[in-house]
Amino acid sequence: MKVVLAGPGAFGIKHLDGIRNIDGVEVVSLVGRTLDKTRAVADEYNIPHVTTDLAEALSQPGVDAAILCTPTQQHAAEAIQCMRAGVHVQAEIPLADSFEEARAVNQVQEETGLVCMVGHTRRFNPSHQWVHQRMASGELNLQQMDVQTYFFRRKNMNAKGEPRSWTDHLLWHHAAHTVDLFAYQAGGEIVAANAVQGPLHPELGIAMDMSIQLKASTGAICTLSLSFNNDGPLGTFFRYICDNGTFIARYDDLVNGKEEPIDVSKVDVCMNGIELQDREFFAAIREGREPNSSVAQVLPCYRVLHELEQQLV
Repeated sequence: MKVVLAGPGAFGIKHLDGIRNIDGVEVVSLVGRTLDKTRAVADEYNIPHVTTDLAEALSQPGVDAAILCTPTQQHAAEAIQCMRAGVHVQAEIPLADSFEEARAVNQVQEETGLVCMVGHTRRFNPSHQWVHQRMASGELNLQQMDVQTYFFRRKNMNAKGEPRSWTDHLLWHHAAHTVDLFAYQAGGEIVAANAVQGPLHPELGIAMDMSIQLKASTGAICTLSLSFNNDGPLGTFFRYICDNGTFIARYDDLVNGKEEPIDVSKVDVCMNGIELQDREFFAAIREGREPNSSVAQVLPCYRVLHELEQQLV
């Protein structure tokens, strides 16, 4: 399978590292903003073609699929561009920064029938998979999720500590992970959503702190705290309070409420959520089926984000 990857930044590298472990997949073109930096990454990963033009990459012979790790504001238009070119596509989270654009992507997917997947990685992390399997079997019923998403980003930097060409967003990017995961784990739709935010950053123009409350049709609730101001432990921490136990997920690590480790190493074929996400994308293409985290499955998340945004205006 021949793949194009657009955006060789922090997350693009994570995908390239994961794809190295997947048989039968070859990245044939790398798309970046500047040729020199893009070529340096391409040389490291033995990618034969580099360009600054996505259309040029999509026109390479035999291209089957594309992975988009470009700035948020480009995801929707580029996903549509890929499908219009007859190429299956996976867009990194978030799919869009408006519900209107997310719906437009879903419409083109329905028209073309191609695989269109969104990088909602939490669905694939083994820690969250372990909890999901037990909820799906009825062993656990979710009562509450308490989630903290904390970074220290008072300047416009990416995950590698390098300057960004675009501005990140607590609601449309980081809250998207939890809004989608909460509905996925609760097994119902979100029926109530409330949000408040702190002061806007004087230069970036975005809120640096935010608090969100959610309720699912199952009765489960979620409290989400987000910050770019947190000068302390960084990352996202999920507490699942269930009728039959409490569990805390820190990326790919899982402990119970007493901080006793739970072995999740046998949940899937590896412990890398990004690699598992990519494996699902390629498998769905080969098998001609809808992937987990398809645009249709995650579209309700973007509706909720839109509703929350209206409260923050």
